[in-house]
Amino acid sequence: MTEKQYGGATRRKVNSSLTSDAQGKIDLIKKNPNELEIISCSLTEEKIKNYKKAGEIAKQVKEFIRKLVKPQIPLIELAEKIEAEINKLGAKPAFPTNLSINEIAAHYTPSYEDKTPAHGLLKIDFGVHVNGAIADTAMTFDLENKEENKKLINASESALAEAIEHVKNSKEKSKLNEIGSKIKIKIESLGFYPIINLSGHSLDDYQIHAGLTIPNCDNSNTKELEQGAFAIEPFATTGLGEVFEGKPSGIFNMQKFSNTRDSFTRKVLQFIHENYKTLPFASRWLVKEFGTRALTSLALLKQQGILHEYPQLIEKSKAKVSQAEDSFIIYNGKVEVLT
Repeated sequence: MTEKQYGGATRRKVNSSLTSDAQGKIDLIKKNPNELEIISCSLTEEKIKNYKKAGEIAKQVKEFIRKLVKPQIPLIELAEKIEAEINKLGAKPAFPTNLSINEIAAHYTPSYEDKTPAHGLLKIDFGVHVNGAIADTAMTFDLENKEENKKLINASESALAEAIEHVKNSKEKSKLNEIGSKIKIKIESLGFYPIINLSGHSLDDYQIHAGLTIPNCDNSNTKELEQGAFAIEPFATTGLGEVFEGKPSGIFNMQKFSNTRDSFTRKVLQFIHENYKTLPFASRWLVKEFGTRALTSLALLKQQGILHEYPQLIEKSKAKVSQAEDSFIIYNGKVEVLT
């Protein structure tokens, strides 16, 4: 699940007046008595085992998806079957399955009453977690059988392969700007453009965006990767190479655990805290648990600043977007790709 970024190197002059809402990071103040407890990940033997298990399950789910995806399958059916498969294999979804079509780059998940069929250029971005250790991965499907779609998919996949190979060779010496440069150069060599304000990210215990961003262009950040877990996710497009914030997505995460007056809403909040912690979740998940009344509680919790709702992220010129993503861990002087 991607992260939207601000500033950095640009390919051409574009309007970068972006709102702060899309970043979707958890920004918690340590002195707040109601803050959520976030434990920084250290790659213990147990944690490495959990990452590897999450990755193996993610790979099985990818094979399941390849057999499942077809034109016109309802997105709600697709999302629910993917999430059910994750649970069946002994893990949990790290976030709601993103099913973003054409110009929607990220953060589309079907609502409980969604009637949208799969079509066009479909990006499937899903995550698996085992005790908070996350494997995040994405792939794109051409449901139109168009040559340009296939080339666009190849651009994001080739950029991902090149970036991963660079990290494998450099390990802890991998510099963020060098990774971004590899992605940008590869995508542009194939006739497309990277989306420069979307990025990969570090992973941590129950945190899908753990602070470090991995750019899709040279952003001049020479910070080197350290031991830990990371996701690289190039986006390729025929458009301007930048996204803007669209409609609310129905994907939320908890910003703080705070009191609320309504007794039913307190019950909903407690369920969120116990089941998802700081991980993103879908409004449809809560409708399944509590009925449509949960939607009113979500709106109230969002208004109170307890929940953040991610916006859909749309390519600025409404051009099609492809995505590819894999997660990996760096430890003991080696790089292991999880997904």
